[in-house]
Amino acid sequence: MNGFIKLLKYTLPYKGLAFLNVIFNLLSIVFGLFSIALILPFLKLLFGQSKMITVEPEFNFTISGLTGYFNYFLSNLIQTKGHESALIFICIVLVLAILFKNLFRYLALFFMVSLRNSIVSELRASLYKHILVLPISYFSEEKKGDLISRMSSDILQIEIAIMSSLEALFKEPLTLMVYLFTLIMISPVLTIIVLVTLPIVGVLIGQIGKLLKNYSRKGQSKFGDLVSLYEETLMGIRIIKAFNSQEFFMRRFKVENDLYTKINIASNRTGDSASPISETLSVVVLSFVLWVGGKMVLADDADLNAEAFIAFIAIFSQLLAPAKSFSTAYSNMQKGMASLDRVNEVLQSEEIITEVSNAKPIDGLKEFIEFKNVSFKYAEDYVLRNINLRIEKGKTVALVGPSGSGKSTLTDLIPRFYDPIEGEVIIDGENIKNLKILQLRATMAIVAQESILFNDTIYNNIAFGKTNIASEQVENAAKVANAHEFIVTSEKGYQTNIGDRGNKLSGGQRQRLSIARAINTNPDILILDEATSALDTASERLVQEALNNIMQNRTTIVIAHRLSTIHKADMIVVLDKGTIVQTGTHNELIQQDGLYKQLHEMQKILEG
Repeated sequence: MNGFIKLLKYTLPYKGLAFLNVIFNLLSIVFGLFSIALILPFLKLLFGQSKMITVEPEFNFTISGLTGYFNYFLSNLIQTKGHESALIFICIVLVLAILFKNLFRYLALFFMVSLRNSIVSELRASLYKHILVLPISYFSEEKKGDLISRMSSDILQIEIAIMSSLEALFKEPLTLMVYLFTLIMISPVLTIIVLVTLPIVGVLIGQIGKLLKNYSRKGQSKFGDLVSLYEETLMGIRIIKAFNSQEFFMRRFKVENDLYTKINIASNRTGDSASPISETLSVVVLSFVLWVGGKMVLADDADLNAEAFIAFIAIFSQLLAPAKSFSTAYSNMQKGMASLDRVNEVLQSEEIITEVSNAKPIDGLKEFIEFKNVSFKYAEDYVLRNINLRIEKGKTVALVGPSGSGKSTLTDLIPRFYDPIEGEVIIDGENIKNLKILQLRATMAIVAQESILFNDTIYNNIAFGKTNIASEQVENAAKVANAHEFIVTSEKGYQTNIGDRGNKLSGGQRQRLSIARAINTNPDILILDEATSALDTASERLVQEALNNIMQNRTTIVIAHRLSTIHKADMIVVLDKGTIVQTGTHNELIQQDGLYKQLHEMQKILEG
């Protein structure tokens, strides 16, 4: 029931569609009931098994009142027009009843289609939107494969298991209520028997549903592990082949695949048992009702005659189909609820980097960036401790130090990928937590060691995120980045698709496109995170020249791997174990017996 209530919450924005579905389902049920409940008495009267009614009865909205009045109308028709005319009339009434039943059934489905797809579309959009605003730390802790599974497989499972069941969950309870109300009017005693025995079926189906939800959750989690393994394999296929590790990965995959298969088999077997069990128990209940009702008719019970008993059994038999459909839909829904829970876990994940309600606008860097007593840690381990640093506008500042000294983390605090645990990051005298996040990030561009490009054209990768942009601006950015020459010689020039992650380009070409993308944003603050460390000498020269072009008249923060590239920096900051141990120019630091001189001498030995 909690799952059903949770599901109903998603229909609230579309309550108009849900209301129309309920109304048309109700009309369909009423016309279906009319065709079942009244045709038997009509035929009995037609073939002379009931007495003709010559006195007009009092009209009222009860089963006996409606039946009596219609029998009077039919008796009059037989006496005045003959039996054949009455038979034709009954056939027309039956056809019209079924016609209206199916017309309203279609209209109910018509609005349900919009309801189902709107809910799934909104859920899919909400998940994608939330993924975009979650902090970087969230993606460090979660498996990408599992997130992809939630965004694809779990959404698909919701669409198949829940949304396909939504119609039954809306329609069948209505059918059951209308039919039960009719049965109460025919025979309260027999209906009480039905109401006492049928919940046993419901309890059993509920237990099966809980098992299915448990199996489905395990299955979707295991599928996430499989997707993670797929991703690792595709990303590392060259290394796998180079180290002859195909058998190792195949064994690893077999273990995960076998576990997933076992869970799916158990889930499917449990789900398949729901419908046969519910149908069997329903027939047991029907047989019990036949026995009790038959005894009442044979005993000439005044409250139940043969005609009413036959009508009761005819209507009760129609309860089996919606009861079976509802039990199947409920079982499917439970499987889908596990996926819905997994999607909700992402949607309810805390957006740690939030914008204050009265955030101030920012229009570029005017004077300085300052780190004031800044400390930061992942989990329990401090990565930065008591950092105090001021970067003046237009200056180039290089961050150097051993791996793990906190260089990248320090630059990640400026665009608020993370917020400091202690202290504050200030731009032009204002704590960046008080600034509009999107405007803050619009003032800067990042060129990382790994070129993150997208499976799109060269043009769209440079113009990234901008729609109304002149082609001359894109070309100028490419020229400054030393990329124009190789672009125009490509198959389709700027409209050449670069493949997944830019795998159709060389490392140097990818990096120059990243620089062109940064130039195109015309940033006030430029962050270069070891932008040339993964390149060969020829590519490094071209990329370094491009970087020198973009760094002019900009505030630049360089994370340096090769110290030879930062000799001209206005200030070099040396970090070690999360603290600043030295600051100064290259010439100043090389004269000191400190960490910078050690790193410089070590590189000279390695490069020599």
